[in-house]
Amino acid sequence: MGGTLFLVPTPVGNLSDMTPRAVEVLKNCSLILAEDTRTSAPLLKHFAINTPLMSHHKFNEHDTLTPIIHRLESGENIALISDAGTPGISDPGFLLSRECRKNGIKVITLPGATAFVPALVNSGLPCERFRFEGFLPIKKGRMTRLQDIAKYDVTTIIYESPLRLVKTLEQLESVCGKDRQASVSREISKLHEDTQRGTLGSLISYYRENPPKGEIVVILSADTELREKTVHKNKYKNEV
Repeated sequence: MGGTLFLVPTPVGNLSDMTPRAVEVLKNCSLILAEDTRTSAPLLKHFAINTPLMSHHKFNEHDTLTPIIHRLESGENIALISDAGTPGISDPGFLLSRECRKNGIKVITLPGATAFVPALVNSGLPCERFRFEGFLPIKKGRMTRLQDIAKYDVTTIIYESPLRLVKTLEQLESVCGKDRQASVSREISKLHEDTQRGTLGSLISYYRENPPKGEIVVILSADTELREKTVHKNKYKNEV
C-alpha cells in the first residue's frame, strides 16, 4: 500500500495559527518538503518537530519529483509546506499534487492559514463571489491581465510585493478609474497588521506617503455596472 502526500498550511504570521492537526501530521511523516528550509526550520523548532527536512521549490521541483513519487509509492507519508500559507496557492504544490494523482497516490490537504481569505473578508467588499489572480505577470501580459480585471463583475484578489504596490495601484487606476473601491491588507496576523480601504486614487496617495512593508493582498471591487447587470440577471433567473 502506498503512502500519502499531505499538503500542510503553515501560519502567514502568528505562530498560534498553526493547527494541532498540522503539528501532528508533520511530526508523524517520514519527510517534510519545504519551499525554503531556512524559513521553515524556526517554525519546526518552535513546535518540536524533528522530522527530516528537504528543499522542494519552483527551481528544483522537476528534479525532485520522481524520487519523491518513488518514496510515496514505497509507503512513506510525506508532507509539503510552503514558506507561509497553503501549498499550491501562489506557492509550489500543484506539480507534485498532480503527479501524485496521476500515479494513484493519495493526497490530503489540511485546512488552515492562507492570506487572501482574511484580506477578502476584512475588505468590506462583496465576497460571495470572487476571482483569485495571485501575483500578476511582471512584464509580458501584465497590461492585458489588468484590462481583463477591470471588466470583472466580481471582487478580485491580487498578491503584490511592497516594492511594486504603488505601481500596481497606479496601473489599476489607469484601467479602472480613480474611484474604483479597493483595500490593501498587509502583515496579516502579524504585530503590525493593517488594512487600508478606499478608492484607488486615495490608496495611491496614502502609499506614496507611507511606503509599505511586508506581504500584501490587494482586494479590488467589481465593475459596478457589470456587477449590477449580473445581479439583476441572476435575480431574474431565480424568479423564473
